[in-house]
Amino acid sequence: MTTLALPTFGAFNAPNEWQAIDFISDLHLAADTPRGFEAWSRYMRGTQADAVFILGDLFEVWVGDDARFEGFEAQCAEVFREAAQRRTVAFMVGNRDFLVGADMLSACKVSALADPTIVTAFGERLLLTHGDALCLADTDYQKFRAMVRSPAWQASVLARPLAERRALAREVRHESERRHGAMQAEWLDLDPAATVDWMSAANTPLLVHGHTHRPADQLLQPGFTRHVLSDWDLDHAATPRADVLRWSRDGLRRIAPQTAG
Repeated sequence: MTTLALPTFGAFNAPNEWQAIDFISDLHLAADTPRGFEAWSRYMRGTQADAVFILGDLFEVWVGDDARFEGFEAQCAEVFREAAQRRTVAFMVGNRDFLVGADMLSACKVSALADPTIVTAFGERLLLTHGDALCLADTDYQKFRAMVRSPAWQASVLARPLAERRALAREVRHESERRHGAMQAEWLDLDPAATVDWMSAANTPLLVHGHTHRPADQLLQPGFTRHVLSDWDLDHAATPRADVLRWSRDGLRRIAPQTAG
């Protein structure tokens, strides 16, 4: 059985005056998702939450922070900048947008979130992760993840011309779609024992994650509950979907992005 060493946990302590924190992930925004982009843009500008925490895969792909100066990426950067003027925006990279870096976040006044991070707010502790690191049964993906998260690999890719990186991203996207279509469903889920190990080590009874595109609230073991974020697909799904998970003193609840104001 594959095992996973315990990670180093980041920490975020919310100000006492905060009333609500929103969590979203897996929007997979791209130039060919105009409805998704528009919904995200309206939500980011209009939510009344004190903070929006984005737990990875906001973008279908991110080829480097220098992409933010043109086209679709420039539009996304502008939404980030405007939203960050109104509330705290924090970003955790996922398995599609792991090349989002300090230059992009700093320019847009967005805070970086470590994966995983413990958030303390409303008298509780909650653990955040994108989720892919805990999908231990997908051993091929875990090897790929280790490679693309290495500083040496990222430096070699980012040294290539932007146009070449965009072409490479298209190839990776097509291969990813092929692999996911062929995989058994259970391979995509988090390893229950490793997940509880993380939560126990972090002393957090609650976990919020994305990645699997299977929104649910599940009791893993007594005292350990996970809340899986919804993906957003307003452009290609037969039944469009988009949810925000809002955390307040009343607990966690799912709301539609258009009602977040």
